[in-house]
Amino acid sequence: MIILGIDPGTATTGYGIISSTKRGGEFLLEDFGVIETDRHLTDAQRLEILAKDLEKLIKQNKPAAVGVEKLFFTTNQKTAMTVSQARGVILLIAQRHKLPIMEFTPLQVKSFICGYGKAEKKQVQYIVQKTFKLKSVPKPDDAADALAIALCTGHYFTKKYNLI
Repeated sequence: MIILGIDPGTATTGYGIISSTKRGGEFLLEDFGVIETDRHLTDAQRLEILAKDLEKLIKQNKPAAVGVEKLFFTTNQKTAMTVSQARGVILLIAQRHKLPIMEFTPLQVKSFICGYGKAEKKQVQYIVQKTFKLKSVPKPDDAADALAIALCTGHYFTKKYNLI
């Protein structure tokens, strides 16, 4: 079973792709990276690139579920708006593919990964690195965050549907 985790953004959207093992509850790293858009493009153009690249990822990897980070309150309204637009595109594309969508706040991701909702970003990255036995922390940060979201999604999706 393939799980796609997504950390939304307009300039950079992180993605992490993991698969479950037959042992249950254990996940293997398949791929991670970012979808980037040029800041000189219009919002509509950037969202179109995000949609096309996400479509390609879904068609290539055929995930069983998609996990997306929920937007949390921020003082920067401009950032909140563009991230909301990216989330909308991501949710639409996942829905068009009839994929189950699970959404997690940063607090929920940190709680699941580190056992503490106020954990530092470096702690989350370290756990992701160790979970997948990587030599270094996945870069950029958006990709590492997406892998953490994928782990949350994989765990809760398999529990919800008794797939373990």
